[in-house]
Amino acid sequence: MEINFFSQIKLSASLLKNSKYAVAFTGAGISTASGIPDFRSPINGLWEKVDPFEVASLTAFNDHPEKFFNWFKPLFLQARSAKPNPAHIYLSRMENEGIIKSIITQNIDSLQQESGAQRVIELHGSARTATCPKCKSTYDTDRLFELYNSDGNLPTCPQCGHIIKPDIVLFEEMLPENAWQSAHLEARRADLILVIGSSLEVYPANTIPDIAVRGGVKLIINTLSKTPMDHLADILLPIDVTQSIPELYKMVNC
Repeated sequence: MEINFFSQIKLSASLLKNSKYAVAFTGAGISTASGIPDFRSPINGLWEKVDPFEVASLTAFNDHPEKFFNWFKPLFLQARSAKPNPAHIYLSRMENEGIIKSIITQNIDSLQQESGAQRVIELHGSARTATCPKCKSTYDTDRLFELYNSDGNLPTCPQCGHIIKPDIVLFEEMLPENAWQSAHLEARRADLILVIGSSLEVYPANTIPDIAVRGGVKLIINTLSKTPMDHLADILLPIDVTQSIPELYKMVNC
């Protein structure tokens, strides 16, 4: 780790120590080291391979559910087999110890909770659960794919026969109201926002840190790519999150 990056992490630790209500905002970049591809990177991003509106929109789910499940199943299997990496683990430690008050995430893999975090707000839902749109019966996603694989047909609700939908936010859908309101509340409470692994390009989730920063809170951005909010940041950390977050935790506690 270069010396200037070390000094930037040290400055970030100082800001965290002096904050009264720090909130983390995470994106796909925190999970790529766990083997989960992101959506928007130029070469390996998922949207470089498929048109999201053909496979990951509400229209696709309703009109062509077979296309949706052909896309979603391998993504779910990757998430199910993935394990939290050091960035998840040390961010969860910061949350457990009160250094970070909550974690707002765009991710659907639930790895942050698996690593021990308690206050996680999932803006885009979770790939680990599913709900019947008709009767609202709920299932874990393993059960959904048991139904999917039992006869090769699409997974239908045992209660009413409707196709079951994973609890992820698709294109053309609103964000979950409770998560959206909770994220706004945390942004209003915050005096520091720590962005980890997010491109800050996905609307409307990206308005959460933007609203907070324009309200005067400190902003630390830890991502390898440039973001539209770089010019508003107090500190930029273009460092692999699996290196920076463990180091940040250690510096905060030294």
